[in-house]
Amino acid sequence: MNKAGVLLINLGTPNNADPKSVRNYLKEFLNDPRVIDLPCVTRWVLTNLIIIPFRYKKTTEAYQKIWAESGSPLLSNSLKLKTALSHELGSAYQIELGMRYGNPSIQSALDKLKNCEKIIVIPLFPQYSSAATGSAIENVMHYLSKQWNIPTLHIIKDFYDNPGFIAAYTQLISETTTKKNIEHFVFSYHGLPERHITKSNCTASCDHVNACPKIDVTNAYCYRAQCYRTSELLALSLGLKPTQYTVCFQSRLGRTPWIQPYTDVVLPKLREQGIKNIAVVCPSFVSDCLETLEEINMRARADWAALGGSEFVFVPCVNDHTLWVKALSNLIVSIM
Repeated sequence: MNKAGVLLINLGTPNNADPKSVRNYLKEFLNDPRVIDLPCVTRWVLTNLIIIPFRYKKTTEAYQKIWAESGSPLLSNSLKLKTALSHELGSAYQIELGMRYGNPSIQSALDKLKNCEKIIVIPLFPQYSSAATGSAIENVMHYLSKQWNIPTLHIIKDFYDNPGFIAAYTQLISETTTKKNIEHFVFSYHGLPERHITKSNCTASCDHVNACPKIDVTNAYCYRAQCYRTSELLALSLGLKPTQYTVCFQSRLGRTPWIQPYTDVVLPKLREQGIKNIAVVCPSFVSDCLETLEEINMRARADWAALGGSEFVFVPCVNDHTLWVKALSNLIVSIM
């Protein structure tokens, strides 16, 4: 009996924290038409002649701040998840990891799963976005389309409201913030250009400033709405009132409008309200990476201190947390 294949996909990482490696990574990442969704020539000029030449040195410095003896935190955390999930599921499943950009590639992971008649594809992005989830799925389909024998595929496109995912993050938040005098929780998600929301066929009545409406057929693929739903579920699970948490978005790039409110704008507003002690959670990531370790735990922490804030509790991602491994295992078994 052939094993069932499970393909875990994460975003990716440079091979090393040196300028050449980071530049090559950014070149592959930012030239993806789902990431910078502009006409081909415009995207090429913007990416290769403007963004990368002016950004790769700063990005290299950021990677160097978080690089560990084991290498990239994103890769090591993803590999730990793969190992833990393999132990949880047992010998009936073959688990492989592929990165959308960089190594190990999605193609190399699929090659290892070539004897599996059924493959469950799990992009490790809780909320669906074309830039991350869509790109990963497209890459899988493109590679498999060239194969003579195409396996049965089951794709999990999101899990933003999965009870196990919510329970794992809730437990982690509770473990991290226990005995801390937290006045306010900040749920900071990776940002996207506003036009990505428009292109997702979101027709819900929304002012793009306040919380999104409940998810239905009008906004089923709306990344922002899914982020708000994740936050709502976490708040309910943690027993938080609406006044005790804020949803915001980080990592914007360039001058085009991105979804709001912005994390770096929210923090000063919280201080203006007299709030001194916060906990920051990043529920659009399951593995700690550059965006959580450097952007939030280093830069945002420094900004909070400069604003006169006192407590800044960084809640790590679920990584290979026992409850998250169990939740992912249950999700996979339920499909089989």
